[in-house]
Amino acid sequence: MKTKNNNRFLSDLIYIAMFAAIMAICAQIRLPLGTVPFTLHTLGVFLAAGFLGVKNGVISVLVYILMGAVGLPVFNGFSGGPGVLFGVTGGYIFGFIFTAAAVGLASDIFNKKTPALVTGMIIGDILCYVFGTVWFIFAMNGQGNSISIASALSTCVIPFLIPDAAKIILSVILTKRIGKIVKL
Repeated sequence: MKTKNNNRFLSDLIYIAMFAAIMAICAQIRLPLGTVPFTLHTLGVFLAAGFLGVKNGVISVLVYILMGAVGLPVFNGFSGGPGVLFGVTGGYIFGFIFTAAAVGLASDIFNKKTPALVTGMIIGDILCYVFGTVWFIFAMNGQGNSISIASALSTCVIPFLIPDAAKIILSVILTKRIGKIVKL
């Protein structure tokens, strides 16, 4: 019996590390759109939480954030370190924790059913937008730039609505299809 628990623990660690690595890869796929670049970050977060559920999905995001916090180049543009986390876009990275929690809860409670995954990803994306945009406003204002909520929304949210909708659709498809092959 102990071997079964050890195997499960090892399996969980491998999946957590794998999804942290997927998030790091997704962060490098980007289109610069101004102050806040378009990346596939949230795709990695959606997949991690959709596959792993709330506990391991959140842990995977925390591992990813910790890797970047210690200076590993896992963030957008192969960057890392506390300067990125506490910069103008750092709130979105911390917002991934809330995104993973929302998606993971939906995945766990509703057994990865499509409507629940879509709803969890939408809620998670909104939580990330809220946390990241508020952080962005404070960081920009702290740098001596006066930015309004409307301006922040037009910079940080509106340009990303359609790409994020596409990431949600892709994440649900991948979670469902790969989930049939790989049983976690």
